[in-house]
Amino acid sequence: LIPAEAMPESGTPASRIADAAASSGNLPWIEKYRPKQLDDLMSHRDIVSTIQRFLSEGRLPHLLFYGPAGVGKTSTILAIAGQIYSKREFPTMVLDLNASDERGIGVVRNEILTFASTRTVFSAGFKLVILDEADAMTKDAQNALRRIMEKFTANVRFCLVCNYLSKIIPALQSRCTRFRFAPLPSDSVAARVRDIAVAEGANLDEAGCRALVRLSGGDMRRALNILQSTALAFPAGVDEAAVYACVGHPSPADIRRVLQHLMNEEAPAAHAAIRELCADRGVALLDVVTELHELLGRVDFPVSVRAHFYIRLADIEERLCAGATDRLQLSALIGAAMEARELLLMEKEKLDREAGQ
Repeated sequence: LIPAEAMPESGTPASRIADAAASSGNLPWIEKYRPKQLDDLMSHRDIVSTIQRFLSEGRLPHLLFYGPAGVGKTSTILAIAGQIYSKREFPTMVLDLNASDERGIGVVRNEILTFASTRTVFSAGFKLVILDEADAMTKDAQNALRRIMEKFTANVRFCLVCNYLSKIIPALQSRCTRFRFAPLPSDSVAARVRDIAVAEGANLDEAGCRALVRLSGGDMRRALNILQSTALAFPAGVDEAAVYACVGHPSPADIRRVLQHLMNEEAPAAHAAIRELCADRGVALLDVVTELHELLGRVDFPVSVRAHFYIRLADIEERLCAGATDRLQLSALIGAAMEARELLLMEKEKLDREAGQ
């Protein structure tokens, strides 16, 4: 188990995690431990240093943050806003909208235009408009926003936050300085998860931490949500089995058993065993297919067999995402395994013939 650390030094990110644990007990952990300062951000130091330089020179441009979910885009712009404005100024100088809820042209013409066109009497400097999930905005709304950005640049800075850059029209992209936020490194996720587990008194062991990091895929929000859920469901300790049981995701051991059933048993027995595993663990076949894809890359199969499996898994995943039933697609998975076994026999016979010549 991870031991409780000594009291961290005041003013460090670790001390601020401890302060958050003591001060706001009812918040979800993703909000409770959201970084409040740019120095608290655990990764993307090149982006943070560039923005710090913009701020120190007083030349902050319009910003466009893009990248996968849970990697610190919203936390970064909120930390920037907290550094620019005091708590008293924040409500009047910052407009924070979630564009997935308020995505139409009416919001741009009314709320954003009203905010951008007014000046505050007691605060100097520019205002800040944060548009989270801006890729959900309609094309008409984005075109209207383009004109507002041009007209009120002297008074307002805009920060667009999105997952998919391709859904932002080129006219908006060209008016912003773009920053891509990559998935967080595994060691950074693991370090933050350990710190928060200690602050919350959760008994997180190393296997459980590795499972959290693996399931998060570089998404800190997902890692903390899983950690909080598992800590509440399994107060005795957060280990690997507890993490996988809480999220209903197949564990590596489960996937190895699935592959053994597929490659060593007859179709009816394999079908029954895998269905029983999915039912007992509450596992979706789509997750099994995804994990099988990763496992096959580490199994010593001939290239032709691995390629066949990959093609079949891709077809099954596509049909599952389109709404096909797990029962039929499990049969398709077993059929793909039967074909792969035939290919393995053919490869073995070919090697035997070549060895005999």
